[in-house]
Amino acid sequence: MKAPTPGDGPAAALTVDSRGRPCSIAVSLQAVGEKWALLAVREISFGNHRFGAIARNTGAPRDVLTARLRHLEAVGVLTRRRYSEHPPRFEYHLTDAGRDLLIVLTALRDWGDRWLVDEPPAVFTHSCGEELDMVHSCRHCGAEVSPDDLRLTVRSPGWDRGGPVAADPPGGPAE
Repeated sequence: MKAPTPGDGPAAALTVDSRGRPCSIAVSLQAVGEKWALLAVREISFGNHRFGAIARNTGAPRDVLTARLRHLEAVGVLTRRRYSEHPPRFEYHLTDAGRDLLIVLTALRDWGDRWLVDEPPAVFTHSCGEELDMVHSCRHCGAEVSPDDLRLTVRSPGWDRGGPVAADPPGGPAE
């Protein structure tokens, strides 16, 4: 299966949430938002490419993990590579789309470290030896952006930040 390029993956046609609102977050969660899927991506990013290691390190039930890995392959997050002919066995590797998810996992880990655990169980460090910080930066000028500096620009016709602006938004009538 050819890995998708940005904007053309299998989930690209799913552009709305369950209420019909255009939402990349909802689409992303449909593609990768299940616990075992994200933990499998974590393990593969750590270099654990074989099913047994992924199952052991995540604690996922094997049947559930099999389904999640197939789904992640179908949406273009990972690829399977055969490493044994008899019996047939595969390793899992992240695609470009899968590697792009690592920043999401880093943000989730940072949030959990700050709000949910007393002491972070692991940290990522730079080659200089110091811990990393996640920052938003402007694509144009490179300046660091704080949450207070963020502005939402809605690009979907018929919608604004508050919801549908038409009586019947795409996806169904307003309630």
